[in-house]
Amino acid sequence: MAWNKPLPQIDRDMEPFWDALKRHEFVLFRCQECGAWYWPAAFCRNHPNKPLFGSLAWEKASGKGKIFAFNIHYRAFHPGFANDIPYVYALIDLDEGPMFGTRITGCDPKEVHIGLPVEVVYEDITDKYTLPYFQPSKVGAR
Repeated sequence: MAWNKPLPQIDRDMEPFWDALKRHEFVLFRCQECGAWYWPAAFCRNHPNKPLFGSLAWEKASGKGKIFAFNIHYRAFHPGFANDIPYVYALIDLDEGPMFGTRITGCDPKEVHIGLPVEVVYEDITDKYTLPYFQPSKVGAR
């Protein structure tokens, strides 16, 4: 089925993230001096930074976390989402530290709860775009 929903708007700073998703890899920005993780791309808050993100690099992350907050959508805000109702949008407290906003798949919306362990899954929506969603972890609580 053809994708009939809005497509991501990707700027140059975020291209490496979207390129990694196409390879089914979940990456975050990480400080090469102190090891702090960031989402989205940002400067490290722990010390002075080199110009042009020179202190930071994209690194593979676990793609795991727990649901910090969520809401269940019962109304489509774009016609393309009408067949997806109801769906869950959540903030994931990633194991690396940053929060990541995404859709929860792979379970009934009524099963979603704060603290639910989740892991990334990838949906190739076109030849150019892959979206990261999260689903309940198959390995159980961490």
